[in-house]
Amino acid sequence: MKQHGFTLIEVLVATAIIGFIGAGLAVALGQVINVNAISNNRVVAVKQVENAAYWLNRDVRMSQVVETADGSGFPLNLSWVEWNNTTCQVSYTLTNNQLQRSISVNGTQPLTMTVAQHISGSPDDTLCQYSNGIFNLKLTASVGGFRPASETRFAQVTPRSAQ
Repeated sequence: MKQHGFTLIEVLVATAIIGFIGAGLAVALGQVINVNAISNNRVVAVKQVENAAYWLNRDVRMSQVVETADGSGFPLNLSWVEWNNTTCQVSYTLTNNQLQRSISVNGTQPLTMTVAQHISGSPDDTLCQYSNGIFNLKLTASVGGFRPASETRFAQVTPRSAQ
């Protein structure tokens, strides 16, 4: 009488093939997750540093008075008078890796907003200096997590006072 079914060798070979396919899929999935984490953190770092650079560039160009603090340059104080005699005073502070912008118009209560997060507070990474009519800016955003990423931008801006 002949029996139907699989031999032990056939079962072991099939199990080994399925194991190799499963291991390959696991490695591929791990790579996708890894690349996705790197990409997401990089995008966050780029967006944060670009947003900070936009606001700083905008306000420094308008300013007639630029005052930087020792060290990293923060707090940064800017002021100007607009064409209609409106007086604007803007202050940038960097606390707990958050760059905050406070603006007061004609001496009113300042309105504060967070311009960017993940901004490095180290003077080696983030620095603003004003000398000889040129405002020099170095900004670094560092995003931690599974796959950390950082982005640095440099800018030179000429304030209205120096033009």
